[in-house]
Amino acid sequence: MATLIRRAAGSPALPLKSRLTPLAFQLRARSCPSHRTIVSSSASPSTEPDPSSLHEPQSPRRKHLSPKQKQFLDSALRVNHAGELAATLIYTAQSPPINKAYPHLRPLMKHMYDQEAGHFKYFNEVLARHRIRPTAMYPLWHAAATFLGWSTGVMGREAAMACTEAVETEIGEHYNGQVRELLKWFEEMEARGEDVGEELRQLVARIRSIRDEELEHLDHAVENDAKEANPYELLTGVIRWGCKGAIKISERV
Repeated sequence: MATLIRRAAGSPALPLKSRLTPLAFQLRARSCPSHRTIVSSSASPSTEPDPSSLHEPQSPRRKHLSPKQKQFLDSALRVNHAGELAATLIYTAQSPPINKAYPHLRPLMKHMYDQEAGHFKYFNEVLARHRIRPTAMYPLWHAAATFLGWSTGVMGREAAMACTEAVETEIGEHYNGQVRELLKWFEEMEARGEDVGEELRQLVARIRSIRDEELEHLDHAVENDAKEANPYELLTGVIRWGCKGAIKISERV
């Protein structure tokens, strides 16, 4: 009997499951949480692309201007700057004799001068912003424009207006050529899926606006008897020839 008791005392303890009734075990099993897979909130998201993003239109890529295009713009803006300088000087020199002899033209002369001064200010800022050098002929054009304005002003209203007609005809054609070239760039860039850029679009819009104001001056000149100047053909021909030469030189120098 003692031996039996010692054997029972030395026997290893039964597992918990063996010491529970079948019903108790089932209840204990139900009360234990089931195993779950826990996903950390810091887990990295899927790297696969969202299918919906594959159909989103991509922004056009920005295209830098070629060296040839930069050269064209530098030359064009340099000429524009020189031309607007000349225009302001012509009106400055014309205004005293014209306003004295024809007081009713004072508002018109001031209006045209103010617009030219605004054009010159704009191109002056553009050259400074993009570090484009002005023409080296600046001093010569300054003297020539002042003399042209003074001499045609002294000759009278018709000669002064003929001068305006000749100058604005050449400037208008020059601006039209620039606009055509830049719009051609736009078509080519857009055909390649390239972004033209807001700055270039604004430049074209401003050149168009300036061109329209220059052609408005031409209309004012014709309305005020520009074609009555004597000798009209010789005077306008010489002035237009001089403008063409100044444009060609300023493009290069």
